[in-house]
Amino acid sequence: MSGFVEKPEPIQVPGLVHLHTGKVRELYQNEAGDLVMVASDRISAYDWVLPTEIPDKGRVLTQLSLWWFDQLADLVPDHVLSTGLPPGAPADWEGRALVCKSLRMVPVECVARGYLTGSGLAEYQQTRTVCGLALPEGLVDGSELPAPIFTPATKAEVGEHDENVSYEEVARQVGADTAAALRQATLAVYSRARDIARDRGVVLADTKFEFGFAGADGDDLVLGDEVLTPDSSRFWPADQWQPGRAQPSFDKQFVRDWLTSAESGWDRKSEQPPPPLPRQVVDATRAKYVEAYERLTGLTWS
Repeated sequence: MSGFVEKPEPIQVPGLVHLHTGKVRELYQNEAGDLVMVASDRISAYDWVLPTEIPDKGRVLTQLSLWWFDQLADLVPDHVLSTGLPPGAPADWEGRALVCKSLRMVPVECVARGYLTGSGLAEYQQTRTVCGLALPEGLVDGSELPAPIFTPATKAEVGEHDENVSYEEVARQVGADTAAALRQATLAVYSRARDIARDRGVVLADTKFEFGFAGADGDDLVLGDEVLTPDSSRFWPADQWQPGRAQPSFDKQFVRDWLTSAESGWDRKSEQPPPPLPRQVVDATRAKYVEAYERLTGLTWS
């Protein structure tokens, strides 16, 4: 089993129609047909959305995404129309709500990898490939790749895994021209972000993007959803990067480590949902999200 331990009831706001509850975000539509994305403080691990929230997490994700959209504006347009609160929205949405263009989303998770780890490492150890792309011998966990690679995945529902697929499969599903545009945009955005992060002492190991098309007949890709946050990316402190082992990271590793520890008492293989997180894990995880924001942007979180 997997999914929500406790699925939240969406907040009802006059003039907004609730469309979807995701792992982290609530999605609404306003009367103009625009989307309103609200990032909650929910956190997920091992295909479960946990019962404990991480204070400020939704605001950190939103504000960091906005900062990155600014850094990438000359490479690809994004979906943000406004950061203003919709009329009648609760005050708690301040800093975590975005009014966005309604896009025709491409049903592909556009993953870029510059370093070998995670599911890519697992595939490489079996076949010396990642998503069908051959890689050199001798790579280990955390190795930098000779060049960034595009390793797409199918989108999964809440509680299910994304599944890595080949570039040829993406081309079959969405067409050769769209597949080529996705690959070009993904690698261009990753390369820009990798260099920016590196200048700030952070390794961007891998990340995923979502793209769509604006309007009924639009054919230019638009960057949507969140971008280059600790939820969608692996960020490692550059001064601690050491290939051949798992890397310390700016994400929910404290949560994963506690859930798999004897202290939690939880068996991942059971059908029981995970337990609430203890305060020290919540505080440490919040601090990691804030540290990622401050390191990357050079701004102080407040």
